[in-house]
Amino acid sequence: MRLTSFWLAFICASLVVAGQDDSSVQSKIIALEKAWNQAYKAGDRKALDGILDDQIVLVNDDGSVQNKAEFLKSVTKSDSQEQQVAPESMSVHVFGSAAISTGVFRAKGVEAGKPYVRRERFVDTWVFKGGKWVCAATNATPVVH
Repeated sequence: MRLTSFWLAFICASLVVAGQDDSSVQSKIIALEKAWNQAYKAGDRKALDGILDDQIVLVNDDGSVQNKAEFLKSVTKSDSQEQQVAPESMSVHVFGSAAISTGVFRAKGVEAGKPYVRRERFVDTWVFKGGKWVCAATNATPVVH
């Protein structure tokens, strides 16, 4: 019975996703990526909570791993004064009810009284779940050249 329920839910979700063309999904993911950047900059945990899947795995630029609760707890407006968080480039590849977003973003701000500019390459995995797109995995790597 559980297997039947799983397949029924999978088929229904696939039909909903099938109604979305790749370009509309790409646009939606790009908008979500930008919303994530702005929510992070603003320290908006509530907005981030809605963008990130409950089971997300976050691999940070220093190699550390966080779950959603750990990440949200670490997000505060006072940790750093980010003046700008912006994608420099981004592409989205859609695979049915999953999408992979890759690109480079730049963060500019002040941390511990010192100005910084960072560029990082990211890979985000998005899934269509519960009628919306959520990020299920993310990885960031510093761009040093």
